[in-house]
Amino acid sequence: YLFTHFSLVLRPFATAEEFQATTAIVKRFGKGVGQDLHQKLLQRARIRRNWLEEWWLDAAYLELRLPSQLNVNFGGPAPYLEHCWPAMEGEQLPRTSLAIWHTLQFWDMLRTERLGPHKTDNTALDMDQFRMLFCTCKVPGVTKDSVINYFKTESEGPCPSHVVVMCKGRVFTFDVVYDGNILTPLELLRQLTYVKQCCEGQPVGDGVAALTSEERTRWAKVREYLTSIDPANKVILETIQSSLFVVSLDDAKPYATAENYTREALTGDPTIRWGDKSYNFLSFADGTFGSNCDHSPYDAMVLVTQCYYVDQQLKATNGNWKGSSALRPVPLPGELVFTVDDRVRSDIAHAKQQYWETTRDLQVVCYAFTSFGKAAIKQRKLHPDTFIQLALQLAYYRQHGRSGSCYETAMTRRFYHGRTETMRPCTLEAQNWCRLMLDPAASVTKRKALLLAFNKHNKLMAEAQNGKGFDRHLLGLYLIAKEEGLPVPDLFTDPLYSKSGGGGNFVLSTSLVGYTTVLGAVAPMVNNGYGFFYRIRDDRIVASCSAWKSSPETDAETLFQNLATSLHDMLQLATTAHL
Repeated sequence: YLFTHFSLVLRPFATAEEFQATTAIVKRFGKGVGQDLHQKLLQRARIRRNWLEEWWLDAAYLELRLPSQLNVNFGGPAPYLEHCWPAMEGEQLPRTSLAIWHTLQFWDMLRTERLGPHKTDNTALDMDQFRMLFCTCKVPGVTKDSVINYFKTESEGPCPSHVVVMCKGRVFTFDVVYDGNILTPLELLRQLTYVKQCCEGQPVGDGVAALTSEERTRWAKVREYLTSIDPANKVILETIQSSLFVVSLDDAKPYATAENYTREALTGDPTIRWGDKSYNFLSFADGTFGSNCDHSPYDAMVLVTQCYYVDQQLKATNGNWKGSSALRPVPLPGELVFTVDDRVRSDIAHAKQQYWETTRDLQVVCYAFTSFGKAAIKQRKLHPDTFIQLALQLAYYRQHGRSGSCYETAMTRRFYHGRTETMRPCTLEAQNWCRLMLDPAASVTKRKALLLAFNKHNKLMAEAQNGKGFDRHLLGLYLIAKEEGLPVPDLFTDPLYSKSGGGGNFVLSTSLVGYTTVLGAVAPMVNNGYGFFYRIRDDRIVASCSAWKSSPETDAETLFQNLATSLHDMLQLATTAHL
């Protein structure tokens, strides 16, 4: 079953000769070494509740040596400006204080275990990832990073309750709980105002945070040196690592265009973000907000849940604070000053240089398609997510004249500590339908081909979400061979394996962020690829699309325009087809 499915997903990317050769490799693997590796995998599964969990964290995140702040992290704009908080100068600190207060209420819900489990089809989903949103940080290692989590529920014991505020390359901290109660927005405002006043008119700080944007091994070695020149540096690092989250007070005013707003969340000032932190709360000078998060400890739905909670709370109160105006004698923030020398300053300069060079290469577009949304799609008895995925396949085919290997996130939280499985939307059925759509001579067959593509996509997504996908299984077979010191099986070195997206080589890296007001963005997986996040509302589809400018093949702007054309074509076809 595994190898039959895997062979079929390779077909859209191969000539007849390539497919024949690869099929032979797949069959040999399935009947030979693959059987032995599978038995070893079963043995591993017998003694672990989740055989994949540790491997996935290591292989997908912690062993990567690329700079992770841009290549791994996800970010996005906050939706508050759509209702109560349009972009407005002079409102940065008051708004930040209230948004932080609501964020702290969400933290308190987790601490007191009042956040109910998410459900799908009346099945409760695993909520373990929510433990990783606060008080969590990745720590660089020379060959492999690690994730440290300090969060505890009230029943488990004390939990860190301080935040770190970064402003103009400087670092401050204060506790958000005083005398057993969370600081009010007005008390938080006083703390943030103090930080801002400390930085105004003063030289910028050393910007040590920029080091987190470095290549991982280089950052690990700099971190070791940093702690060696002064033990106080280690204390500061641990203060940042254990903090609830990092508040970035940014002088940027990104809401000139939607593209700038989304792009700034991914590519903003590295001296006021801790790239390894599970949550960087971004506060911009024009009263808008965003987030930037390390992907290692959790998937985007955790942050989406938290951001949507804050969004709805702000909307309900029209962005105003109606509580106490009393100010308690809360201790003012303290500054965390690293001891640095010329070598560290040189390393910081190098980190900033490589970061800005890479960010300049990233193209990000963000648009709302407002002709229709979920309501019109469901009216035609079609799944909205599948609709957009097929439209994206058609858009890519229009632009590039071929199918694009595609990753779509399939959630596996039905299982203990489950995270994701790969769903591959580029099926033979989708490829056939794309060809027909671009063939002026084809007519009636387009309708039938569309329905076949829909059915195949829905079937594969359901299988992936229910633990019947094959990409994580293949990863397990690859890693068990590596762990046993065996040669890498031919299957994983076959050119068609990577051409079809295997080994993290998907040309289209996509994810449905959900049906809320929250959107995110990611960089492409590969140089000639795209990152594509989208959210679906009743009346619109909002998408962020990224590409590397250095690739002569790709253009995110053109892909979105082709997507819009494809969405219109599909709705027309679905309407006439009465699917």
